Order: sequence, then structure tokens, then C-alpha cells
Amino acid sequence: MIFTVMKGRAHKFGDGISTDHIVPGKYAHLRSNLPELAKHVMEDADPTFLSRVRPGDFLVAGKNFGLGSSREHAAVVIKMVGISAILAKSVARIFFRNAINQGLPVLICDTDMINDGDEIEVDLAAGTITNLTSGIKLTFGKIPEVMLNIMKEGGLIPYINKYGDFKL
Repeated sequence: MIFTVMKGRAHKFGDGISTDHIVPGKYAHLRSNLPELAKHVMEDADPTFLSRVRPGDFLVAGKNFGLGSSREHAAVVIKMVGISAILAKSVARIFFRNAINQGLPVLICDTDMINDGDEIEVDLAAGTITNLTSGIKLTFGKIPEVMLNIMKEGGLIPYINKYGDFKL
């Protein structure tokens, strides 16, 4: 279950981070062993990423995050390593949907004002991001209530198991 207000450090990447960067294809054989697959998350984009991530941190990116094949595993392993949300200028549609289905918030915002290592705070309900390092405040679009509810339950399957259906 996620909290409305989250705090953590930013791990910044550039534009065009694909699902191959997130989950390198050479580890496709580990798709049935998610804990082992998670040990390789983002290693092609930054080999030090996994050693620096702490629970609650944020993955911050530029344009077109998650492009490429529709690997649900990409969102799963990002969440497994402790990332609480993804902040990006734009996100591939299938990755966005996969992340929400896994209970991982994806926030579309101007990430130019966030640097690698900055301490940030995200308020999902208010639609605000506060860079605690610089004092700069950013906003993101309102998250529909149904999506917030899915994320609060930890993903689509836990939501359906609990409620059985959507109340739109």
C-alpha cells in the first residue's frame, strides 16, 4: 500500500529509457524469478543504480520513459527494489498502464528542476512535488480517483480481489 505523501531521493535518468534499459533482454530467462530479475534493474542505464537505491526513493527521467516492448516485469522490478514513484516528462502508454496495474505511481511533470540525489517529497492527493534540496515546487496532473484507489491497494489484482469491480 502506498501513502499519499512520499519522501525519498531522486535517481535521475535522461530521455528514451526503454524497457530494455529497465530489464535487460539478456535476463529474459529470469522472468519467472522476479527477485533475481530485480537484481538487474536499470543496470544497462546505470550499473550503480541498484547499490544506491533505498526504499522510498524516486526514479526521475526525461521524455518517453518505458518505451519499447510491453514488459510488465519492468514496472514490477522497479517497484520491487523500493522505488515509490516514477517522475518523467512523458511515459510510454503501455508502461504507464503496467505501472498503475502494479500499484506504482507514474507522475508526468517537468523533471528539469530535479537533480540526481535531490531529496523530494510527492503528495499524490495534492498533485505536488517539492524538491526539498532546492525548495522548488512542481505540479502534476490530477490522478483519477479510480487510479489512486488501485495504487492504494497495491495494484489492480489486489484491488479486484478486495472490491470485485470498479465503481466509476
